[in-house]
Amino acid sequence: MIGPQRHDALVAAGVTLLDPATTYLDDTVTIGPGTILHPGVTLEGRTTIGANCRIRSWVRITDSALGDDVFVNDSCVIVESTIDAGARVGPFAHLRPGSHLKRDAHVGNFVELKKTVLGEGSKANHLAYLGDATIGDRVNIGAGTITCNYDGVRKNPTVIADGAFIGSDSQLVAPVTIGEGAYVAAGSTITQNVPAGALGVARGKQTNLLGWVARKKRIKDAR
Repeated sequence: MIGPQRHDALVAAGVTLLDPATTYLDDTVTIGPGTILHPGVTLEGRTTIGANCRIRSWVRITDSALGDDVFVNDSCVIVESTIDAGARVGPFAHLRPGSHLKRDAHVGNFVELKKTVLGEGSKANHLAYLGDATIGDRVNIGAGTITCNYDGVRKNPTVIADGAFIGSDSQLVAPVTIGEGAYVAAGSTITQNVPAGALGVARGKQTNLLGWVARKKRIKDAR
């Protein structure tokens, strides 16, 4: 709960607290004018929040720096990370130490970052794990993408250059580099570098067994 003096000081500075009784702020936290904190927000340590941000309910931010106009959706955890102006996070996202979202980057539902840079305008909107990765500008990370950064002994880096497109349900087995403007086909397990402008495909070939359903039904009926 925020004491009355701290509450009055924040309001005077242009900060809106929708439910002070459920908002928790360390004394070391700074918040810019025009920012709105929804119920259940916890801001800890050396956290700085820029101007005109919106932090929705049940968000915990620790030792992190948010620029202006950042939107953090419900139920996110952000620790020792940097979020530049205009970026969007969540809901249900986890930014672990060393993460950096550059201007206008988007991280969405059930996405986890660890020691990863997500470039300007890049998006990872659904169900991804991005660890020990350097991701350029205007990159699209498809749903279910994983950077396989740990080989059982050491952590290895993944590099994804500007403008690349990573299809859904892809695994990038580090160390690996995806070149500028390259595509990775959905469902691929990438173990070698993909050159700039190339399409990387690494998946089994589809086979359609015609009439299989009817044969299965005849066998079942004959039993």
